[in-house]
Amino acid sequence: MMKKFVHIFTGWLFLSHLVFAQGDIDEQSRIFYRNESSFGLILHSSGYGISYRYGQRINYFDKQLYEAGFHAFRHPKEVKINNPIWPNNRSFVFGKLNSLFWANIGYGFQHEIYRKFDIGGIAIRYFFAGGPSVALYKPVYYQKLELIPPNDYVITTEKFNESFHQATDIFGRAGFFKGVDETKALPGIYLKGGVNFEYSRYDEILHALEIGGMINAFAKNIPIMANEKATRVVVALYVSYRFGKIFDPKAPESERQRKREPALQEDLMY
Repeated sequence: MMKKFVHIFTGWLFLSHLVFAQGDIDEQSRIFYRNESSFGLILHSSGYGISYRYGQRINYFDKQLYEAGFHAFRHPKEVKINNPIWPNNRSFVFGKLNSLFWANIGYGFQHEIYRKFDIGGIAIRYFFAGGPSVALYKPVYYQKLELIPPNDYVITTEKFNESFHQATDIFGRAGFFKGVDETKALPGIYLKGGVNFEYSRYDEILHALEIGGMINAFAKNIPIMANEKATRVVVALYVSYRFGKIFDPKAPESERQRKREPALQEDLMY
């Protein structure tokens, strides 16, 4: 799925580059002090996430970055199934002990390798960032079938344990919020880096495709799946779509608003 997603985004970026003609002359007034504010939708090889980033200009090519993110983890051994006897009930992951999420805040640096000068051009930047993170993990509950002889049964809600011998012992998964009050937190750190391709047609609008890698390390092992090694370090490749705005913090607000409105209206047309 990750590979397919990267191919789709890369193809979309390439086509948009062709359609909007790299050679067209750009007659827009340029923003000199180029700070940026953007949100990101992230799909990575260990799950998915969202992020916010603020880029503050250092010089013509460089920015310092401040960012925050939230991610959900998917163990490589997770496979959703249904009880074959009651296939219409909620699907579940057999043997899952905990659901893992993490939040992070960080500081980083971005350098622009190539700046776009024409309409439909692509700016290329590399970046890296890092900082503290916190892992949040909660137990997973299942609805289990308890037989009552001779021909009756009752449904109980339990965590996964050694009495769950096979998938037919489970009626379905319990609601997500079951076990939230048992959530535990662990401190950690993260590092990430990658390449950003910014392809917006308008100077105040930011659309970008980002590809990179990240590593998260937590204070101790977190059990995710029964009979599998507990998780302490998460290493992942990711692709992200970023959207936001570019602005001059030194320009009066009235001037920024005057420039922003036509750009936003035209951007919506595309």
